Amino acid sequence: MSLSRDQLEARLQYPQGTTLPEPGRALVVAPGVKWVRMTLPFALDHINLWLLRDTLDGREGWTVVDCCIARDEAKARWEQVFANELDGLPVLRVIVTHMHPDHIGLASWLCDKWQCRLWISATDYAMARIGSQSTTGFGGDAAAAYFASHGLVDPASVQKIRERARYYPGLVPDVPARYRRLIDGLDVTVGGQVWRCISGYGHAPEHIALWCESLGVLISGDMVLPRISTNVSVYDQEPEADSLRLFLDSIDKFRSLPEQTLVLPSHGRPFTGLHERIQQLHDHHDERLAEVTQACREKACSATDVLPVLFPRALDLHQTTFAMGEAVAHLNRLWHAGVLSRVQDGEGVWRFATVA
Repeated sequence: MSLSRDQLEARLQYPQGTTLPEPGRALVVAPGVKWVRMTLPFALDHINLWLLRDTLDGREGWTVVDCCIARDEAKARWEQVFANELDGLPVLRVIVTHMHPDHIGLASWLCDKWQCRLWISATDYAMARIGSQSTTGFGGDAAAAYFASHGLVDPASVQKIRERARYYPGLVPDVPARYRRLIDGLDVTVGGQVWRCISGYGHAPEHIALWCESLGVLISGDMVLPRISTNVSVYDQEPEADSLRLFLDSIDKFRSLPEQTLVLPSHGRPFTGLHERIQQLHDHHDERLAEVTQACREKACSATDVLPVLFPRALDLHQTTFAMGEAVAHLNRLWHAGVLSRVQDGEGVWRFATVA
């Protein structure tokens, strides 16, 4: 019998306990490292952002890691942070772990305000630029057709997805015209501390986590979260992607880091117990894959058919689009592994069944 989320979380340790940063303020979590928390208008209702004390090109100041979505409330919170937490010093650069709206939404605003450079992987920079001018799998005609091909054919849902063509640019209205490239293995010196870039795949095109050996700190972004599992999805731009394999292979790269690493996640609280959490994520997906296999043994299933298997709770449309991406990711993993076969039925819906 699998353990509950609370039981799994009890195996992790939280150095700050239940203490959270107050709005517009920060908590020190390591020498020269501050934790900022901002609200989000989604079911996942917050994001963690980080301030790193820095010296760059002979100037004293701060590096910001991740930005929040573009909205007036977040800008107002940032203004409070600037007044309360920067010691009168400027922001010298903005590092973004990946291109999802809650991470890059205000990057352009921050870079313009402080006349500084965005640092991000090349793949996520390019995808964010494209997305800010169109969309990226979350809405529009292409997304509606893609989800319909995986069984989400309810007319009301299809229409709502079609109407969300401006979803991404609504949260990321602009991306800086220039950037500095982050790549796996690159060492970035921030305030005299060396942070090693560790690339990750499956959640975003080229996610960059940051590991500081001297501090024993990992800014994990969305690759390792303490209480919830990272969203791993397949969307219309790369419909045959094996995103789940990419994600699981990526988190294994963190096994070489010390178990007592202080993990600074994008959601949830800073924690220790990195190796334990990696194994929990593997076990979680192994269980979900077994459940999907069993469902496809009983009948040929579309992604929509396995939604209640993976998510036995009511989902709103925002959650459903992410859940559909996750369902396809699990089906594709089993298809690529040769456990499932797939055929497109007469209505154009992909159906997966166990291989005899």
